[in-house]
Amino acid sequence: MNTRSKANPFAQSKQYWEVTFILPGEAVGGAENAFDDSTLAVSGFETDETNKIWTFTLLYGESPDMDDIGRRLMVLASLHDMPVPKAELKRVEQQDWLKQVAQNFPPLSIGRFYVHGAHVTEPGPAGSISIQVDAGAAFGSGEHGTTRCCLEALDWLARKHRFKNILDMGCGSGILAIAAAKLWKVKTLAVDIDPIAVRVTEENVQINREQVRVTCAVSDGYASERIKRSAPFDLIVSNILARPLVEFAPDLKQNLAQGGVAVLSGLLASQETQVLSAHVMQGLKLQKRFGHGEWCTLVVAGAQ
Repeated sequence: MNTRSKANPFAQSKQYWEVTFILPGEAVGGAENAFDDSTLAVSGFETDETNKIWTFTLLYGESPDMDDIGRRLMVLASLHDMPVPKAELKRVEQQDWLKQVAQNFPPLSIGRFYVHGAHVTEPGPAGSISIQVDAGAAFGSGEHGTTRCCLEALDWLARKHRFKNILDMGCGSGILAIAAAKLWKVKTLAVDIDPIAVRVTEENVQINREQVRVTCAVSDGYASERIKRSAPFDLIVSNILARPLVEFAPDLKQNLAQGGVAVLSGLLASQETQVLSAHVMQGLKLQKRFGHGEWCTLVVAGAQ
């Protein structure tokens, strides 16, 4: 599930207008960016994992301009060489929307983590680490298999390692940077090539009161000055995609402290050998594998 929202839309009106449409998975990021400036919230749910089909919902506080929505969908379609999605409009009451959000984004217990939205008011299990993700979980709400596996990997690592300097490469919503900061209570750098993702991460960092530990920055891979000044890192978490993981393997090794650990995610089980081989060539060894459905996450480490 991906969600991007403005402040707390539930407090603004008792009636909302909801626009829904269907998209292929490769157009998900473009849809979030296309409508971020005009809606109260943008939510996406993968409704068909086999065919990578997503259902997107736009939330408005007043009747939206359907012509404008149509134009934005035409641009999106042209960018991704696909048919123009058909948008459907309906009016919903506040309680209906709250109920829908609660049903589609229930709280999740993943290892020691309790991941929830603002609509969840009850506390998590005793001893759990609470993480609130609302304002634009740009690729990472905890529900997706890759994010879930990363959280499981961090929980596992926390039982055997202490880290002092952490990098979240491709931070998306910031959930993994926040999780790492809460686990180890150390400085954590969260970067993404997408400025919107970085803004969303900053919002989530504030919601979770981790501003002192987590720093956010835009970075094209490992090229930013912020990374160069902060390296080496003894833990790098990179939940992106298989191809950039392979391409970034030399950069990851260069920015990883001796004996450091990396969590690699965003890859399918069928891509595991390719990604692992690229990092083995850099002198890293597999420590553990986490899997969820067709997705997998690899924990690798350098020699001490």
